[in-house]
Amino acid sequence: MSDPPPHGLDTAPPSGAQDVWDTAAIRRGHLRVRTLVTLRWMLLGGEMALLGAMKLLLGYPAPYFLCAVVVAAGAFVNVLTGVASQRQRVMGDNEAMAQLSLDILQMALLLGLIGGTANPFILILLAPVTLAAATLPLRPLLALAILASALSMLLTVVSLPYPSLHPEPRLSLEFRLAAGIANVAGIALVAGYVRQSVVEAARMALALDVTQTVLAREQKLSALGALAAAAAHELGTPLATIAIVAKEMSREATTPQVKEDAELLIAQADRCREILKRLAATPDQATDEVHERLSLRQLVQEVIQPHANASKEVRVEAIVTGAKDVKTPDIRRLPEITHAFTTFVENAVDFAKSEILVSARFDADSVSIEVRDDGPGFSPEILAKLGEPYVTSRPGAEGSRTGHIGMGLGFFISKTLLERTGAEVTFHNAKPRGAVVAARWPRSLVEVV
Repeated sequence: MSDPPPHGLDTAPPSGAQDVWDTAAIRRGHLRVRTLVTLRWMLLGGEMALLGAMKLLLGYPAPYFLCAVVVAAGAFVNVLTGVASQRQRVMGDNEAMAQLSLDILQMALLLGLIGGTANPFILILLAPVTLAAATLPLRPLLALAILASALSMLLTVVSLPYPSLHPEPRLSLEFRLAAGIANVAGIALVAGYVRQSVVEAARMALALDVTQTVLAREQKLSALGALAAAAAHELGTPLATIAIVAKEMSREATTPQVKEDAELLIAQADRCREILKRLAATPDQATDEVHERLSLRQLVQEVIQPHANASKEVRVEAIVTGAKDVKTPDIRRLPEITHAFTTFVENAVDFAKSEILVSARFDADSVSIEVRDDGPGFSPEILAKLGEPYVTSRPGAEGSRTGHIGMGLGFFISKTLLERTGAEVTFHNAKPRGAVVAARWPRSLVEVV
């Protein structure tokens, strides 16, 4: 029985190994001192502009001295923050949470002096929480959101009246309570939107990094194959010369010892040529140009070869068909195509009932490759999101024919690699059952003329 296919980058790591697919990059905070200091100066400048407009332009009565003290305290803290450490330093989670908590408290105190939730600028309490949603892990974010929400509700009952030129009765508790609840809802919604966007961006970035790693690995393997072919071609001539000279030495040997040495040279030269031939996996006359092109039949055979004997229950076959009177194209050897369709076949082996068909078709304008199985097909919820990272319905190792535990990246990586070659990739369910994955290229993009 053949060995199972090697685990790829879309495979769960062995037990005890570091999980490269955990969302460490998402959980790790990355708020820099420079970012916090810059944004805080912008906030303090806005607070000063608001107080100046209220006093100089609108003439509203308010405890401006106390407000100035609160703003000055915030400026003092910001100066200390900027001086105490390097601007490029990334803050720890607890330090960043403490700094943003100070900002929330400073804003809440200032708002308490100028109307509380009756002041429309109560919305500024969203700013620190939004920054936390974009830069900090989930727990500090939740702590800051709870603090901002609690202070929003506290300001509904604990605050000085809203400044006004015409003294009016204090806004009703019902209105201030509704304003506080609206601010809490704003904090939850804005932070939630920002957090979800950051998480998705981080996951996508991680998946794209993996795609780059896979492509680099496949290109390196392809380069090694070309190097082997070149070595076999270049070393063939000197090895032949050695063999000819050794044969002449053997015929003209004057002693049995010389004849024995000559025959040993001949045997070792033949052995070297056999080794080079196996490394190149091409005929003796192969060159780099020949190695870099292959027929459609060779391509589909390379795709199914790693999984041809992966399961006794599933038969994997390949066919090539084309339009009448159209020349069969030779295809450029692209590691992206081989890797992608090998992944599709591996996935099909796990879900197929008894048969997988890999078919290549061509006409005068296009070339297409399709993987079709007779399994249950894609479930509707998976089909709607297939091709996105971290989407999988693959069974665990106990129920998987290949022993592969999918992480939901295989289809994403394969789709991305194929699209880089200019392919149009589609996924759908066949009738009456089965899953179909297909890629189609304009003939000019993949054909070797």
